[in-house]
Amino acid sequence: MIESIIFDFGDVFINLDKPATFDGLKKLGASEWNEDLDQLNQQFEMGKISEDDFLNGIQKHCQDASISEIKKTWNAILADFPLYRLEFLQMLSQKYRLFLLSNTDAIHIARFQKKVGESFYNDFYHCFEHVYFSFEMGMRKPDVAIYEHVLNNHSLEAHKTLFVDDKKENTDAAATLGIHVWNLQVGKEDVVELFEKKII
Repeated sequence: MIESIIFDFGDVFINLDKPATFDGLKKLGASEWNEDLDQLNQQFEMGKISEDDFLNGIQKHCQDASISEIKKTWNAILADFPLYRLEFLQMLSQKYRLFLLSNTDAIHIARFQKKVGESFYNDFYHCFEHVYFSFEMGMRKPDVAIYEHVLNNHSLEAHKTLFVDDKKENTDAAATLGIHVWNLQVGKEDVVELFEKKII
């Protein structure tokens, strides 16, 4: 029997427009999403580098772009957060212990909070017993240690815990610990279908 649910954030609750950022960076001069940009992203998501270092690192690939243009383009990925998902989450929080576990960075979270407003993001965060962001934890999914950290921190039993994420590599890693998983298919499934999927 499931007692606790750990949720991803992007493309589970808030919709993401990934092409908006990738296409935007190309328009600013980046030739492609390469290994250097990927490493910058991962380091920033783990809080290993500062916002300035991250933005300056991207600027090396978009030399004619200003830092403000780069930051705006980086945030273009953040789309809408449908109210019905928040309402579903609020209902769910009355029945289960809920946790948020997201690979994200300080720029995206600051933009999310500004975009939806204080009332909305407070209502969202209050649904969870704890909110975990990779840039505050110093680790990121699919590192198994990140799931162990959440389980151990809250005395959760893996076989009574469900993890919901849109990336298969993340759900596969959680499953190795005995956690139940739902690899949500973006565009085909919605988190509010949780009970219809008969996962819990």
